[in-house]
Amino acid sequence: MDTATLIIGGGLCGLTLADALERQGQDYLLVEARDRFGGRIASASHMGAQFDMGPAWVWPGQPRIAALVERLGLRAFPQYATGAQTFEDASGAIHRGRGMASAEGSWRIAGGVSALVSALESRLPVGAKRVNAKVTHLAQSDGMVAATFADGQTLRARRVVLALPPRIAAGLTYDPPLDPETLAEMEAVPTWMAGQAKAMAIYATPFWRDAGLSGDAISRLGPMVEIHDATPAEGGLGALFGFIGVPAKMRVDAGRLRLQVLDQFARLFGLDAAAPLALELKDWAKDRLIATPADANLPASHPLYTLSPAMSDIWDHRLILSGTETAPQFGGYLEGALEAAEHALRQLEPRKR
Repeated sequence: MDTATLIIGGGLCGLTLADALERQGQDYLLVEARDRFGGRIASASHMGAQFDMGPAWVWPGQPRIAALVERLGLRAFPQYATGAQTFEDASGAIHRGRGMASAEGSWRIAGGVSALVSALESRLPVGAKRVNAKVTHLAQSDGMVAATFADGQTLRARRVVLALPPRIAAGLTYDPPLDPETLAEMEAVPTWMAGQAKAMAIYATPFWRDAGLSGDAISRLGPMVEIHDATPAEGGLGALFGFIGVPAKMRVDAGRLRLQVLDQFARLFGLDAAAPLALELKDWAKDRLIATPADANLPASHPLYTLSPAMSDIWDHRLILSGTETAPQFGGYLEGALEAAEHALRQLEPRKR
C-alpha cells in the first residue's frame, strides 16, 4: 500500500491534518499505535457522560479551537468557578475563601474534549485511518519513505508527518540515521503534561455547589495539589478532578494512592466526597506512547516550544515533525496542536523549484 502522505499519530494534530487533507481531496493515511484515536485526549465514561482525563480546558484568545468547535457543531461552556475556594495547609487545616487556584475564565467542551476526536474521526473514510498500527522504523530511498510497522507490514509514502511528541518520534529508528543534532534536539523537548497524573471523582450531584464551594482547591498536604470542578455541562452528575503532585517515580502503589485521594477529597469537601460513584486515575507517566523516562521530572514552568532549524528540514522535507510541542505560539495546548497541523499542511503544499 502506498500513499502520498503518511500521518503518524492520531491525536488532535494528526486528526486535524487528516481532516484538512480529506477536505482538499488529497491522498493520505492516518495511523495510530493505540486502539483508539485521541492521544492525550482521553475520557472516562460513566452513565453516558464523558470526563476528561487529559486536557480539559480551552481559553479565549485561541481562535483555532474556537473555530473548530463551531465547525464541528459542538458547544463550549464556561468553567464553573462560583463560590468559595478552598486551601489546605501543610498541617491539614482547611481554609475557605483562599486558594488562588480558580480556573475561572477558561472554557470546557460539552461532551468532553473527546467529542472533538469523535467528530473529526467520523469525517475520515474507513480506508484512510488505522488504529493498532505502530510504526517502528522509517527508511528513505528513491524519493520515498518506507514505514515499517510493529507487525512487520510496510508501506511507502512521498512524505511522512510525525504528529507525535518529539521525544516519542526520537524513539523510532531511521535509515539513514537522523543528524545527531536533530535527534538530540528532539530528545530534549519536554512532552507537555507527560509526567502528570490526574484523579477524577464522579458523584451523583455536584453537592459542593450547594455548600457554596466552587470546587477549586489547592493543597500543601496532598496527594493532589490542585483540584477543580469537572461537572458535565448537562446530565445531573457532578465531578471533581485533581492534579496529583506526588512525583512520578513515587506513584508505585495505585491502591494506596486511591485511598489517599479519597481521604483528601473528604477533608476538602466533606464526607460525601469520600464515596464517589467512581474514582478514575490516569498516570500519564506510565503511558509509553506519551511519556519517556525523561518526562518523569516535570518542567518547572511552561516550556518555550518551537520547531528549530535542525528539526525543520529532515530528509529534504520528506519527514515533517508536528504535534503541539512544535507550535511556537500555543505549544502544549490544544490550540497548539491545531497550530502545528496548520504548519504541517503548509509544508505539504507543492514546493516551488
